[in-house]
Amino acid sequence: MLSSMTGFGRATCEIKNKKITIEIKSLNSAKLDLSSRVPSYYREKEIDLRRIVAKELERGKIDVSLFVENVGNESALQINPSVMAAYVKQLKAAADEAGFPIPADYDWLTVLLRLPDVNRAEQNELEDEEWQLILETLNKAIQIVKDYRRKEGETLEAIFTEKLNNISALILDVEPFEAERTEAQRQRILERFNSLGINFDINRLEQEMIYYIEKLDINEEKNRLRDNLAHFSNSMNEEKNCNGKHLGFVAQEIGREINTLGSKCNHSEIQKVVTKMKDELEQIKEQVLNTL
Repeated sequence: MLSSMTGFGRATCEIKNKKITIEIKSLNSAKLDLSSRVPSYYREKEIDLRRIVAKELERGKIDVSLFVENVGNESALQINPSVMAAYVKQLKAAADEAGFPIPADYDWLTVLLRLPDVNRAEQNELEDEEWQLILETLNKAIQIVKDYRRKEGETLEAIFTEKLNNISALILDVEPFEAERTEAQRQRILERFNSLGINFDINRLEQEMIYYIEKLDINEEKNRLRDNLAHFSNSMNEEKNCNGKHLGFVAQEIGREINTLGSKCNHSEIQKVVTKMKDELEQIKEQVLNTL
């Protein structure tokens, strides 16, 4: 079954007087491109968090964020006013440079409290109980992303199936023109020889024309194209998660056969059908880029 690289997951937990939220956002990418944002208090565990996410989600441009909010009367976290002031100064300078005015009612507090190092912890060490709870929350967020990806994968599979069927139908559309194409080639050669005004052996010429026209035969290309379409379809149902790259390779082979068919056909109506095939294949290639 297919999975998309697009996904989003959020999970929360509470321990003592803190609410911890983990958000994971995933977009398509040729390889794993993982970025993370965690408060300084959890920085020692950031590598472990990244390792788990990388192993479970495999590919994509993935952003992982861990936020902490105070939910009790007494906070284990204290606001760092100097860091907040520095953020405000930098944000205002960036807005001025970009030419974006900051609204008068802009909610600075909500934004600033989610930025790294604005909150500083009173504790010196991360307790095992809190870390285990964070791991459970992380795994919940990862599972939500996976479910999201599989749901998107169902949409991708429907698109691929439709486009593959369209190309298969277009192969059949080529066949009515093939006999006409062969006869047109034969007549063109005969007319060319007759226009030369020379004597020639018609039987020998017919033998040579048969050899020549056989070289222009496109049945082999059609059969290979059908095989590659079937290979693509079967690959979608394989029991493996990361098959987007493989589908990309198969799509390249499909394109190669379509191009060869177009270059050999030498027939305007068949060329029109080949153009439609290329359009369907292009839509497949666009969606393959988002397939895990």
